[in-house]
Amino acid sequence: MHYYLITGASRGLGRALAEAALAQPDTSVIGICRHATIQHERYQHQPLDLSDLAAVQHNLHKVFSRFPDATSLTLINNAAVLGEIGYLGEQPNEHFEFVFDLNLLAPAMLMNTFLSAYQGRELPRTILNISSGAAQRPVDGWGAYSASKAALDALSRTAQHEQGLRGSGVRIRSLSPGILDTPMQEHIRSADAHHFSEAAKFADFHQQGQLRQPAEVAGRIMAWLQQPDLGSEVVLRVSELE
Repeated sequence: MHYYLITGASRGLGRALAEAALAQPDTSVIGICRHATIQHERYQHQPLDLSDLAAVQHNLHKVFSRFPDATSLTLINNAAVLGEIGYLGEQPNEHFEFVFDLNLLAPAMLMNTFLSAYQGRELPRTILNISSGAAQRPVDGWGAYSASKAALDALSRTAQHEQGLRGSGVRIRSLSPGILDTPMQEHIRSADAHHFSEAAKFADFHQQGQLRQPAEVAGRIMAWLQQPDLGSEVVLRVSELE
């Protein structure tokens, strides 16, 4: 059985990834999120609020079971939040704590526990972190989001380097999916141009039909994950997948 542990599986790209995995035989999905929105005999809901780090720490043992029948194990850190759009110096400090907890600290804890729990298992193990193009360029109003995703990229590179030195065979990648038609995009389009200079551009993406559907991108990601060789680049974009 191929096990996929996916955070944020209740909607958007996370749900699309879960459904793409379940469409294949011999797969089982553990959805790590607050709400269960998928009904399938091979889907298991693990309720968890990833913005509550104490809850994450206390419930990690429930997420990472032994899975004795596993033929492969894949963790997909998909859950993320943009947070309130606004400039530094005009935000409450709690905003940064919330965004970094969900976008960086929770994925780091999940990565750390995954690597520890399945250390030495003689089967394919993969960690995929869903990043963003905003990690690579400054986007005004998105400071916490951009910085948290850039840090996730750096953590992915470091973890892959470490696993390479250990010779574990674990594959770790950080992937930017592009601009998708998700609830996050609805939030972006509603932003005031005073707090986000690119608001009109993102509204045009939607009006001109340039947003990609999550199901399409999820299918491409799943097909790529099943390849024996993911290439040498740790941080990459969906458009670069072969």
